Amino acid sequence: MPRKFPFYQQLDAMDCGATCLRMISRHFGRYYSLEYLRELTYMGKQGVTLLGISDAAEHIGLQSLAVKTTYDRLARDIPLPCVAHWRQEHFVVVHKVNRHYAWIADPASGKFKLTREEFRDNWISDTEEGEDLGVLLLLETTPEFYARDGESADKSGFGYVFSYFKKYRPLIVQLIVGLLLGTLLQLTFPFLMKAIVDKGIDTEDLGFIKIVLIAQLILFITQLAVEQFRSWILLHVGVRVNISLISDFLIKLTKLPIKFFDSKITGDLMQRIADHERVQRFLTSTSLVSIFTFVNFIAFSIVLFFWHKLVFLIFFGGTALYLGWVFFFQRMRRELDYKRFDQSSDNQSNMIELINGMQEIKLHNAEKQKRWAWERIQARLFRTAISSLRIGQLQRAGASFFNETKNLLIIFVVAQAVVKGDMTLGMLLAVQYIVGQLNSPLGNLVDFLRNMQEAKISLERMNEIHSKEDEHQAGEKIILLPESGDLIFEKVSFQYNGPHSPSVLKNVKLRIPKGQTTAIVGTSGSGKTTMLKLLLNIYQPTEGAIRLGDINLSNINNRLWRSKCGVVMQDGYIFYESIAKNIALGDEIIDKKKLLRAVKVANIQSFIESLPLGYNTKIGQEGLGLSQGQKQRLLIARAVYKNPEYIFFDEATTALDAYNEMVIMENLEEFFYGRTVVVVAHRLSTVMNADNIVVLEGGEIVEQGTHDELTYLRGAYYQLVRNQLELGA
Repeated sequence: MPRKFPFYQQLDAMDCGATCLRMISRHFGRYYSLEYLRELTYMGKQGVTLLGISDAAEHIGLQSLAVKTTYDRLARDIPLPCVAHWRQEHFVVVHKVNRHYAWIADPASGKFKLTREEFRDNWISDTEEGEDLGVLLLLETTPEFYARDGESADKSGFGYVFSYFKKYRPLIVQLIVGLLLGTLLQLTFPFLMKAIVDKGIDTEDLGFIKIVLIAQLILFITQLAVEQFRSWILLHVGVRVNISLISDFLIKLTKLPIKFFDSKITGDLMQRIADHERVQRFLTSTSLVSIFTFVNFIAFSIVLFFWHKLVFLIFFGGTALYLGWVFFFQRMRRELDYKRFDQSSDNQSNMIELINGMQEIKLHNAEKQKRWAWERIQARLFRTAISSLRIGQLQRAGASFFNETKNLLIIFVVAQAVVKGDMTLGMLLAVQYIVGQLNSPLGNLVDFLRNMQEAKISLERMNEIHSKEDEHQAGEKIILLPESGDLIFEKVSFQYNGPHSPSVLKNVKLRIPKGQTTAIVGTSGSGKTTMLKLLLNIYQPTEGAIRLGDINLSNINNRLWRSKCGVVMQDGYIFYESIAKNIALGDEIIDKKKLLRAVKVANIQSFIESLPLGYNTKIGQEGLGLSQGQKQRLLIARAVYKNPEYIFFDEATTALDAYNEMVIMENLEEFFYGRTVVVVAHRLSTVMNADNIVVLEGGEIVEQGTHDELTYLRGAYYQLVRNQLELGA
């Protein structure tokens, strides 16, 4: 019998390539974590390329070959499994093919059997010489693949989540006692019902009936009180655990390096919050309720077995058919759940983009196109919902049929036993009550298993974040800056997405003297901003090193280094906070002297003080609308407020009018004195007074010197100046 092809679900929207390789590796007998394969495939925010998957496969010992081929050759000649380029934006694994059908493992949706036409519609991407072709990556094992041990299969489960419950152990013990007490109380009701009918009604003993009914009322009130107490404990523990989980997640998120966010879309990260809530809900609500119902189920099953063995057998025979039918549809529902998660992430990201980009949408009359894009996502969500509804209806219809048939058979058998005198009428009613109590946990069992599956997927996504290395975790970090503070680039090269991506910087050798202003100029895409990001330790060089004095910059504690740096980036962010808190970002208590100095240097004091609430005016995405120039001045004020030793400006004055720029540059000239300043800019007025001007072209330094020296050379810098000022030759 052929081995079942393993399946892993992708955890994020861009994980498809790494997940495909993970499935194929597992098929060949080696386990690799998704995180490890992500690193090997050089996954970025746009996902991975076929070349990235190929490189990762070669690294773990799989021989790879990319081909374009027809469906017939795929069915006849291609070794399986292989990776298929799907809809020109996704990757899936093809693990079985014949002339009429193809079996795929889609990391976003699950395993499917597709008709030849369905497969071709998604796979074919080109036509050559009258043949419809699709792209495949063929993978075969080598001795090196089996020589590697792979990684140990991840056994991490709910362990670290359970650690959050330890402090609530006394409450959980009370909860368990309450569950057992509730079960015992529930178990008394069929016996009381039997007693009322068989002893009270049969003997016409009204006093006995009253006593039993009063006892039943007292037991019901007690059960209700236990239920209320249990609900209070669940709420108390659940809310606190949820806050702790999400708080620790946010703490972890802020400790991750910035490059982590380059490979994540906003919707994926927002989904992690929902994952924490789902796991918390499963552990504090679903699981405990399920435990209560299962204990009830076992207790009532024992009673039913001793009262009537045939009814017991009918019940469990019908239950087996019921569960078999339900689980038959579970895989299909799970595939739809996966697909819905992927689409929900797209929908969330699309909505965020739609709201944030409303101005650009309106300015370019793109309302219809963006609405159509949103509607296409809704259409996919609707189709998924319809498929889910259809399968759910079929599942419920069959389950109800088996359940009701079982109940009718039990009624017939018990009624027949009463007629024959083998059972009393009281026992009949008690059995009916017990069967009713046994039916309820069946639905809970199915829900529990489905919720457990969802919680496991959520937990895997959570573990992926918590297992990542913190930005400050790698090695020992230096916590004192050297006295000699020159910044030195030593043959630095950098690529964003692995060895096959373009080199943004190439063999850069540069000294940035302490206490001087260095300007970096060049055309767009020449690597200016990348140099700044390397200086801020946002990224590490692909080759070479950056030193602060005689210390490698990567060995310095990032919090220490950034505390000494004042930074204005092109995409600086204004938070939904007061103006004062935006400027004094990172300070719990605002230093008013530093605040006033910062707004004066940034020439924004008069604007702020003209507002009704002054420095307490809320701004940001949902606050007062600011012009681009005002935002830049706030960002400059934020950098000045830190009173830093090192200053990094990336196009910090591009949105300013000539007057404001002149005033601010004069203020900054005074502020820059004695500080190490690196300025990336296009404007001549921003860079001409720099002590050293560095000219970048295609990631390489082509010139450096003062404004006068470079103008005299009439080289690359001169051309930039000439283009800007339209100088004559």
